[in-house]
Formats: sequence, C-alpha cells, structure tokens
Amino acid sequence: MRLALLGAAFLLGAVAPAAADEVGRVGVDWLGNDIVVEALKDPKVDGVTCHFSYFDRGVVDRLQKGNWFENPSNSAISCNQTGPITIGKIDMGEGGEEVFKQGISLFWKKQVVNRIYDKKNDTLIYLSHSRQVQNGSAKMAISTVPLYNQNVVWTNGKP
Repeated sequence: MRLALLGAAFLLGAVAPAAADEVGRVGVDWLGNDIVVEALKDPKVDGVTCHFSYFDRGVVDRLQKGNWFENPSNSAISCNQTGPITIGKIDMGEGGEEVFKQGISLFWKKQVVNRIYDKKNDTLIYLSHSRQVQNGSAKMAISTVPLYNQNVVWTNGKP
C-alpha cells in the first residue's frame, strides 16, 4: 500500500506545473476547456520574461473524447525584456538548454521551452514544443529577444 501511495504521489508530481506563475485563464467553451497563460522568468537570464499559453482540457471534454490523461501539444510563447538583462552561464550549444518543463499527460508527454543563443545575430531564441516518447509533435512556437545594442551584462564574459 505504501509503495502504491508513493507511486501515485510521483505520478501526480510528474504532471504538476513547474516554476511558472499562472497569470490568466480564459474559458473557451461550455465544456470547461481553458487556455492558460503563465509567466516564466528565465532562471539564468535576468530581465527576460516569457508568457506561455497552452490548452487545458476540461472534464466534460475528456469524458466525451476519451484520451483522459492528456492535453493537446498546442502552445504559444512570447518573450520580452522586462528589466535589465544579466546573462549567467548558459548553454551555447546548438540545442540550447531546457528552461521550463511541465507534464501535459499522465506519463511521458511534456511541454518544454528551450533557450538557444544565436551568437551571429546576438539574439536569445525561446522555442516552445512538446516532447513525447514516440510520435513527436511538430507543433511549436518561437520567440526571440534581440540583444543587439542592448546594455547586457554577461556574468562570465560575452562569448
């Protein structure tokens, strides 16, 4: 019994939202479906905030259409400078690094935001997409924060 409770707690924790603050929720139909808007501060880039939206299925919709434990992969993202920009140690690789992740199904489907630094154009790119074990989704959204001619502080020196 104790192991079952620990397993259930783990699964519930796997689908709980990560470090983002819900700032809005818009009902889109009478079935209880909502569009959720969250604010996400980049943990390694002070002064940049992303507003991220996704579809949250209501109970009636889940009962009608089945697939009870999963939200769609649809999302939108907009990232902007919201204060002085200070960039810490960020991944400069082609794939960038994961800034945010939350479960959108009971098991393995995740909604993810990656940050990529485009050195040539001196721009931070934020890519929102879903990640699944198989049958990956091509649904994505992208937002950029240009650093050109900005007073940006690089704590480890500009690359």
